[in-house]
Amino acid sequence: MNPRRIGADFRITALSYFRNPVALFFSLIFPIILIGLFGLIFSATGTTAVNLAVLNEDHNSPESVAFLHALNETKLVKVQVESVAPSDFSSWLGQNDYPVGLVIPAGFQSNYTSHTSTNVTLFTDPQDASASGEVEFAVTGVANQFNLDAACGSTTCAPIIGIAGASVGSAVYTYIDYLIPGLIGFSILTSPMFSMVDITSSYRKEGIFRELSLTPLTRAEWLTSRILWYTLLTFVTAGIMIGAGAYLFGAHVLITAQLVPFLIAGPFLFVALGMLAGSVARTPESAALIGNIITFPMMFLSGTFFPVSSFPSGLQEFARILPLYYVIDGMNQVMLFSNTARAFTDVVVVLAIALVFFVLSIRLFKWRDE
Repeated sequence: MNPRRIGADFRITALSYFRNPVALFFSLIFPIILIGLFGLIFSATGTTAVNLAVLNEDHNSPESVAFLHALNETKLVKVQVESVAPSDFSSWLGQNDYPVGLVIPAGFQSNYTSHTSTNVTLFTDPQDASASGEVEFAVTGVANQFNLDAACGSTTCAPIIGIAGASVGSAVYTYIDYLIPGLIGFSILTSPMFSMVDITSSYRKEGIFRELSLTPLTRAEWLTSRILWYTLLTFVTAGIMIGAGAYLFGAHVLITAQLVPFLIAGPFLFVALGMLAGSVARTPESAALIGNIITFPMMFLSGTFFPVSSFPSGLQEFARILPLYYVIDGMNQVMLFSNTARAFTDVVVVLAIALVFFVLSIRLFKWRDE
């Protein structure tokens, strides 16, 4: 491939983009609108028992075990006792897709039997309001029942078991921090996918590809210039979303070098996929239909708006075959949970899928129809 030809086509793409007010709006203004709308009004619902990770620091004392058994009996939660260092518990919850967690403190039984106040700590995920609300309701109800059972003769004691709050991933995270990676992933998917599907089909119909076939530009060079352009656009869009989230809602996600591979691999994947979808379609109408069939499941089932951990188990397995899942999950791991190992696995999966789509699109795409 010739870098000069790639650069020339890249400049043409940039100039045509900046002359298109609709494209400018969706890349520069629409991200701010998304952050604002979802930051203000987004909420989730759920109906199944929530997996509750528990750290029992009271060494499975009878009272702590009874407390957890009572939680299980509510049918709102499914208690899963884990062995994790207390200082790592918050980040561990996020790294392992738990929307909620509970810590039973050391001395829980002795404090309870001696009527000394003690707090259990409930970790909740601001992104998953439904799961957090259900678990908080269950823990509060069980704590109230235990406090009633601890009545001192005819005089009811002051509440013994209290609930301290904390957030999954970090004590300072809020809903918007969990939303930003998903919306960046949404932008990585939609901008190149819809554009490439439309360009590939319309260029063929209008004979532009036939004219390009008369130039020295190769198909691989043309596709590479598009990948470079949408990668640059992704960095700009991600910066806008992070900046808008920080300015409007006080977001404090981590911005590290580990985010960069996802901002490169993501556009690479979806530019190639968009070109592949456009190449197999014979008309702009059928190309749009194929693009929508591919895109819409990924929009809603990859963790963009709804946490995958809240899905039924079968739907969770389906989500994990969608390419966008690994883009969003990887960004969550580096921006929220500092989980480098899992993020590395995610980016390897994204790159592998992207290379397959790139090779297929080059092989199937032709300047001229036979």
